[in-house]
Amino acid sequence: MIKLPYNPELRKRAAELRKAGNLSEVLLWRYLKGKQLKGLSFDRQKIIGNYIVDFFCFEKMTIIEIDGLSHDEKVEYDAKRECFLKGLGLRVMRVLDSDVKQNLQGVIDYLDKEI
Repeated sequence: MIKLPYNPELRKRAAELRKAGNLSEVLLWRYLKGKQLKGLSFDRQKIIGNYIVDFFCFEKMTIIEIDGLSHDEKVEYDAKRECFLKGLGLRVMRVLDSDVKQNLQGVIDYLDKEI
C-alpha cells in the first residue's frame, strides 16, 4: 500500500475549503460522492504533502482539479505543485470551472471516459 506524504498542519485549511463550498466543487462533488463515477471512491480537499487537492481517488491514484480564474495568476505555483504530485506517481486531471458550471454532463462524460 502506498503511503502519501501528509502535512497535518493543513487539516484546518482543508476543512475550511470543504465548508466554503465553491460552487463548481459542490456541483462536481454531488456526482463524485457515493461512488457514482465507475464505483470509485473520492475524497474532497485531500491533503497530499504540503498541498490540498480538490478531489482524489486512491484506487486510481488520480487527482481531479477544477481550474478557475485564480489559477491564471498562479501558473508557476501550479506547475511546481503538479510536478510534485506527478513525482509521487499520481495522475492529475484538470477541468475548467466554467465547464463544470455550464456543461457538467460534458465534464462527467470526460471523466467517465478518461479515468
